[in-house]
Amino acid sequence: QVQLVESGGGLVQAGGSLSLSCKVSGRIFSISAMGAMGWYRQAPGKQRELVATITSGGRTNYVDSVKGRFTISRDNAKNTVYLQMNSLKPEDTAVYYCKIINIDSWGQGTQVTVPS
Repeated sequence: QVQLVESGGGLVQAGGSLSLSCKVSGRIFSISAMGAMGWYRQAPGKQRELVATITSGGRTNYVDSVKGRFTISRDNAKNTVYLQMNSLKPEDTAVYYCKIINIDSWGQGTQVTVPS
């Protein structure tokens, strides 16, 4: 069993920043052994999309719409993954989830709202 708890969401004006965190716990020793991790988001009426990934070795990848604005990172010692979001836009409004890519377990997500 793996538990993921996302935090850090909120309401921010366009152009602002938010920093999301995802704490992983449960029957794991360290997320360093769990492989790639990712941040997903789901906007109202839309499918969940993968926004950013980070491998165990720190290699990152982003969907085009957030490149240059979002940064994913991980602290294996703290079993935590982060998503720094800058220059936020109304279209970034969504519930954000983190996930260990190869494990089918989701947290409750954290709401990010950027009013237009």
